[in-house]
Amino acid sequence: MNQEPPVTSDASEAVTPESLRKQYEAGATVDELVAASGLSYGTVLNRLHETGTEMRTSWQTRRMRQDPQARQRLAAHLRALYEQHGATLTELAAAGAGTRRAARRLLIEAGGAVRTPQQTLRMRAAARAAERQKLALSLRARYEAGATVPELAKECSYSVATVYRLLHQAGTHMRPQHNHGPACAPRKRP
Repeated sequence: MNQEPPVTSDASEAVTPESLRKQYEAGATVDELVAASGLSYGTVLNRLHETGTEMRTSWQTRRMRQDPQARQRLAAHLRALYEQHGATLTELAAAGAGTRRAARRLLIEAGGAVRTPQQTLRMRAAARAAERQKLALSLRARYEAGATVPELAKECSYSVATVYRLLHQAGTHMRPQHNHGPACAPRKRP
């Protein structure tokens, strides 16, 4: 019962789901696609859904039309977050893409490559290790300037054991331990 797709107004390109998707992603609304293609509203929506098109809200369309470069700027911003800060697709969706699928599409449009979850975990672990090393060196400098381990632990909200571990990681030469208990008198030999 489905006939050949109708021809668009320029008579050179058949109305395919992919052509509808390209027009929609370029900023056309569903109503405009209906008017240009001669298809029903439901048919246009179905064809857009067939191609996995990420649907916009009306405010997203308005924003896109107010500033035609907005999509490119958003894509570049999301790529920077993704590559330089190790953000996940979920975090990119929250940062303005809307959904993980839209974040992925924008990332690819900006020339980025999608990481596997394992690559993201390794990237974040490396970033945490770098931050931990930076903290260890900072603690070492303060310790060598005269701060005590309990003081450093209190300032950083870490346990004393964690501060000792970080100081050791930074290669700190530790001061001799002091006996903080009551002084013991040496025993006399009979």
